[in-house]
Amino acid sequence: MLSLRRVTLAGSVVGAVLVALDGTVLTVARPALQHDLGASLTEAQWTSTAYLIAVASLLVFAGRLGDRYGHRRLFALGMLGFAAASAGIGWAPGIGWVIALRVVQGGCGALLQPATLGMLRAAYPPERLGMPIALRTSAIGVAAAAGPLVGGVLTDRFGWRSVFFLGVVPAVVIALLVLRVKEPEPSAAPGAAPGLDPGGVVLLGAALACLVTALVTLSDRGGSAYTVLAAAAGGVAATALVRHERRTPSPLLPLSVVASPVVVAALCTLLTASAALFGTLFVASYFLQDVLGLDALGTALYLLPAALCMVLAAPLGAVLLRRHGARVTTGAGMVLLALGVFAFGRLDGTATAPAVGACAVAVGAGFGAVMVSATEALVRRAAVADAGVAGGLQQTAMNVGPTLGVALSTTLLAAGHGLPRALGPTLTVLALVTCVGAVAARGLPSRTRDTARSPAQEQARPPGGPVARTDR
Repeated sequence: MLSLRRVTLAGSVVGAVLVALDGTVLTVARPALQHDLGASLTEAQWTSTAYLIAVASLLVFAGRLGDRYGHRRLFALGMLGFAAASAGIGWAPGIGWVIALRVVQGGCGALLQPATLGMLRAAYPPERLGMPIALRTSAIGVAAAAGPLVGGVLTDRFGWRSVFFLGVVPAVVIALLVLRVKEPEPSAAPGAAPGLDPGGVVLLGAALACLVTALVTLSDRGGSAYTVLAAAAGGVAATALVRHERRTPSPLLPLSVVASPVVVAALCTLLTASAALFGTLFVASYFLQDVLGLDALGTALYLLPAALCMVLAAPLGAVLLRRHGARVTTGAGMVLLALGVFAFGRLDGTATAPAVGACAVAVGAGFGAVMVSATEALVRRAAVADAGVAGGLQQTAMNVGPTLGVALSTTLLAAGHGLPRALGPTLTVLALVTCVGAVAARGLPSRTRDTARSPAQEQARPPGGPVARTDR
């Protein structure tokens, strides 16, 4: 069992890091890719948009596949596919091939991302989930900090194609290592395997794809007929999904998961926190370059404390989670994040490096604590048989949130008549979004042992029976 846990933790960390690196290094390499392939700006942007739509629309379904067939198998399949698609992009002859392979890469990323959490839920007892999730979060922070630097060095020395070859060998190695583990994963009783619900898969995928498309077009164009059409189609798909899930005997989104106040609160905090973080970093990058006159490297160095504090706050968040529970830890992290975002909005053209760094510290530390505590509450709350769905929902929130934050920031900046004047109002709105998440965090348990009871255990509790008072 010890080897299973070690390999599971290594796989979860490496998988999360490779996905995080893929996004950050591409941001740096995209201009070179566009120039080398003779692509338009819109085509270059679709190298990210196509990936995001594919991954967001398939995450929950991929999590359910993991629940049914085993998270380690889905993780290995996703990693091998991710590596193959990355290598294909590195050899792609034109922008059309790059976009198509990014869709494939997004599908494979959807397979492996929920599995990184599902494997942890299956391998570790509920009371020991906090630190593995914290290590995974810290690794993501390291990747976020190192990604732009690594991408810049590789692109300058070896060209943009090298950034896609970066993770091929590690992905193959960790996939084969995970497959070599012989210990069986905990699973549902025979005959109780969760259904796949193809109707729910199609409707949820359509709703999420339309939502992401609406947010991306809103961010890129400030709103257009495409935005309205995508939003309307997403609303129709979401309505149909709710009706379908209520009637189907084996829903993709089990009521025990999506109707849980803890799960709803955790998803809301993760969505709002990631929207605030990435929206703030988006605005801050323009502020540092257009107002303070920094170059790309200077901007990265000014914002580096945010990534470093996220790395340090993750294990500290796990300790606080064990002592004070998810409600207090997440609420405190959201308040700290909101203060950092609000303070960022008070900066002007005279801002110094220490002032910017202090804001970045608050933002990174707050987000790191929220990421660990809200994710732990969400994954721990789910029964092992639904761990993949819980992981898929968590990853969906973490993919949609940044898109929402950037779209909201872009819209507010465009309406503010110039960056210096719009900085304060834009980040004030993002701080208010964070406060909404802080209020939602009150729905999390105050002590982590309260989440150790699975929904099945709660339903099995006899009516009127005594209940331990853990929620104080």
